[in-house]
Parts: sequence; structure tokens; C-alpha cells
Amino acid sequence: MILSMDEIINAVCIHQAERKGVKPTDVTVELSWDEDTGFTAEVWVNSRSQYLIEANLIEAILRYLYSEYNIRTYGERVRLDLEDEIIAIVEQ
Repeated sequence: MILSMDEIINAVCIHQAERKGVKPTDVTVELSWDEDTGFTAEVWVNSRSQYLIEANLIEAILRYLYSEYNIRTYGERVRLDLEDEIIAIVEQ
């Protein structure tokens, strides 16, 4: 299964909204990849910025997979990759 960049952003928005007690529409996410830091995201909630590392992104993806697709899997089975956009590859 492959999750698009939009689905990854949705996963992070939903996850952060649950953690911060806000609506997912109140969360803004910008994904990025850097040779030194790998996959990261900058998240804005209530005008406050926070950086997430790859492990945080995978945690959000795991919760999204369960809530949206009823798929339970392990973090080791989720791999972020860079093609034309950032995608998540989920081994089943």
C-alpha cells in the first residue's frame, strides 16, 4: 500500500489535532526531506510551530492507517520515500 503526500499530511493533521485538542483544519503541515535530517515536518497549531522527526511521522501514519483503513501494522513496516513527492510505503 502506498500513501500519497496528501494522505501523510492528513495523518499528521489528525494526529496533531488529537494531541493538541483542536480541529484537524486548525493544523497546517509542511513536509520536507533533507540529506542531513531525513524526513521532517513543520507543524503549525494556533500560530505555534513545532518540528516533527521521521518517527513522529510514522506514528501519525500508523494511527491514520488504523482509523481510516482498519489496518494495524508496525512502524518497521512503514517506510517514507522520496519520488516526485514524499510517499509512505506500507508493507502488508
